[in-house]
Amino acid sequence: MAGPLAGINIVEFAGIGPGPFCGMMLADQGATVTVLHRPGGAPDGRLALSRSRKLVEVDLKSEAGIQQARELVKQADGLIEGFRPGVMERLGLGPDVLLDDNPKLVYGRMTGWGQYGSLAHAAGHDINYISISGALHAFGRAGEKPTPPINMVGDFGGGGMMLALGMVSALLHAKTGGEGQVVDCAMTDGSAALMAMIFDFHNVGQWRDERGVNLLDTGAHFYDSYETADGKYVSIGSIEPQFYAQLRQVAGLTDDADFDAQMNPKSWGPLKEKLTNLFKTKTRDEWCALMEGTDICFAPVLSLAEAKQHPHNVERETFVDVGGYLQPAPAPRYSVTKSDKPKPPA
Repeated sequence: MAGPLAGINIVEFAGIGPGPFCGMMLADQGATVTVLHRPGGAPDGRLALSRSRKLVEVDLKSEAGIQQARELVKQADGLIEGFRPGVMERLGLGPDVLLDDNPKLVYGRMTGWGQYGSLAHAAGHDINYISISGALHAFGRAGEKPTPPINMVGDFGGGGMMLALGMVSALLHAKTGGEGQVVDCAMTDGSAALMAMIFDFHNVGQWRDERGVNLLDTGAHFYDSYETADGKYVSIGSIEPQFYAQLRQVAGLTDDADFDAQMNPKSWGPLKEKLTNLFKTKTRDEWCALMEGTDICFAPVLSLAEAKQHPHNVERETFVDVGGYLQPAPAPRYSVTKSDKPKPPA
């Protein structure tokens, strides 16, 4: 394997969601990731979350399977598991055992609530974890109930991506003379960390603790999505004065004095109504012809199918063919340590 993590060996205990996403991220960067899966339960080879892995069938309900797992982990640099706290310990594969076998091991643990705390042993999903971190409260329009941002913030941003960062950080520590250790990645912690700037705004009085009334949460007329004449949508993010001025110019609003009050929240509602009516006068493609590629901070809102075909994404190969399926390409990109193209698991 090529990539900045070439030569790193990771054992991943099969799971769903954020654990496999972390494994995907590490494999995309060149690590050799071996997935231990139950007999007859191999990960689906069509899925991006399964790509670029070695698959090994292990029966963790048998003593032979436990010993097989231990032997594989002895040779690994890192481990990823996403079971509830205590499960790995009951299997005889807890950190005390495996770090004794392999003192340089980075033992990555992916859970919603974390390894300790009053909720640690409760069931939960992304929507619950981002609820107690304050994140879910912030998503939604004024006067409406919170809107879950699918499972991007807990499972993937605050979970799998945060664990990947933790794994790489701990691997660097171990590779530069330090010892192995446990990485306790909780989606509650991770989603709170993702909200750092919003908590900053709130702490200094620049963010009201309610939905849909702030600069970035659809409160402002210049930072929102709008329906077009053909029932599709576009997005604008014209925050800076020069970008807002270009929006007004291209949209024919330069002479409308109401739009001078850009940063006055009391004006946002009436101005949003004007923009709502304006954007419905043209189709999405007509607005793209006028605004896309300018400094307005504009983009069409594309469906999953459309995103794969957008010229910018095609030029950057943002989506790649893996076993006959278009999947998101590895990210980020490197100028020297370029990774191999993702492959189906084998």
